Amino acid sequence: MRFNIIRESLLKPLTAVSGVVEKRQTLPILSNILLNVEKDKITLTGTDLEVELTASTELENAEPGEITLPARKFMDICRSLPEGATLQLEVKDTRATIRSGKSRFTLSTLPASDFPSTDSITGAYRFEVKQQELKSLIDRTQFSMANQDVRYYLNGLLLEIDNNILRTVATDGHRLAICELQQDLPQTEKQQVIIPRKGVTELGRMLEDSEQPCTIQLNTNHIKVTLADTVFTSKLVDGRFPDYERVIPQGVDKEILADRELIRQGLLRAAILSNEKYRGIRIQMSEDTLKATVNNPELEEAEEEIDVSYKGDTIEIGFNVSYLVDALSAVLQDEVVIRLFDANSSCLIHGKDDQSAKYVVMPMRL
Repeated sequence: MRFNIIRESLLKPLTAVSGVVEKRQTLPILSNILLNVEKDKITLTGTDLEVELTASTELENAEPGEITLPARKFMDICRSLPEGATLQLEVKDTRATIRSGKSRFTLSTLPASDFPSTDSITGAYRFEVKQQELKSLIDRTQFSMANQDVRYYLNGLLLEIDNNILRTVATDGHRLAICELQQDLPQTEKQQVIIPRKGVTELGRMLEDSEQPCTIQLNTNHIKVTLADTVFTSKLVDGRFPDYERVIPQGVDKEILADRELIRQGLLRAAILSNEKYRGIRIQMSEDTLKATVNNPELEEAEEEIDVSYKGDTIEIGFNVSYLVDALSAVLQDEVVIRLFDANSSCLIHGKDDQSAKYVVMPMRL
């Protein structure tokens, strides 16, 4: 097996697939990436047995073959070479030699036959969506996923297909993010799948802000997303996502209209003095004024008064300030609506003229 390639042509697919390779693996083969070389193409594959990424790029007059190389070392070598460098890789027996200019590296290899392969997706529901639309759905909800929660089904993102609506939902039990997109989809019954946290991160990183389409295939165990030269495959979380519609507050009668960036910056300033663990902030609403107060165990205090549009009773309510800031950062409109009912109820946040994305934040006692 032998081929020549320009550094930049190899670095893009190599960076893509290296993201899924764990640094510490119980199986040595999982620290490697698989190289499959054909005469005019090289395909690289990385996996952690849960998520698999495959990326390919063109070659010229290569000598075909298959081998696995240590992902991190191969990546570091390619990164360290100068821009525009030509790299030659040759495999003999169990050694791979990489040459570029006056540099030479010899890496140990493991046989390609040991590399785990993902089951092919059969009987899958299939549809297309623009990359930027899928990326937006993920980016506007993924921050609300739980991290290492014992309720394992919360450590992921719900992807739902329901009557030409593509929807993503994430919750950690204290907040909820929901974003939906009208899409012309093939007829199917309502479908729900949970993509694991690592898969969501890698998929969000892989998608570009472009109108190029990507093909999504779903079955009971896997999701597969195919781009022009990259294929993402992930196992699905086997669990039942909670009924998120019950969490969305109904009958919220107090409405705050505010400049999104003004209120976000005000909360960020107040948060400087918040308790690092609990991140509590006290919000007091009175006519056309939002007053945010923060105290910490050192008896320090921060106070911000923010001009808003509000007509209603005076209300005082506590929140985790990080949750509010995350939700406000995800709203795309310049003006934001915050709806409240009372001091013991969750608040609902969305853009003034756009309810395709909604954010629910539970109150906290201070």
